[in-house]
Amino acid sequence: MVQVASDAIRAERSGEAATNGGGGARTVRLTIPARPEYITLCRLALTGISRLRPLSEEVLADLKLALTEAASNSVRHAYRDEGGLVEIVYELHPDRLEIEVADEGSGFQFDNESPAESLSEGGLGIAIIRAIADDLQIGPRPDGTGSRLRFIKTLT
Repeated sequence: MVQVASDAIRAERSGEAATNGGGGARTVRLTIPARPEYITLCRLALTGISRLRPLSEEVLADLKLALTEAASNSVRHAYRDEGGLVEIVYELHPDRLEIEVADEGSGFQFDNESPAESLSEGGLGIAIIRAIADDLQIGPRPDGTGSRLRFIKTLT
């Protein structure tokens, strides 16, 4: 099951004008099965969103890499092969793009102070995201369950 929702789609269905969310943000939500073959959809959605606010090829490539790492972490670690869903929320603001990857899996502990050099091979995803993003937040979802990784890229 793949679900996609955006403010514009909801507004079109209800016959209302599209809302931009708080602060002029355009929001798109994508829910995918926690399986590796669906990660490509995350990247395709990001490419589509980038057409609303043109990005340089370098910035788009970096964001795709960060998103792939974040989604891969959820797919690989959240459900331990038991299946589940991963939700990706894209919030495009006039000055920044915020991307959140969340799951309802077992969660994980992350030490924000760990240097990249101390991470094992295959554990560099967070360091890569941190290098690309202007802000990175990791923790449980707002309801205290699962995991949530949110990164922000300032758009100039």
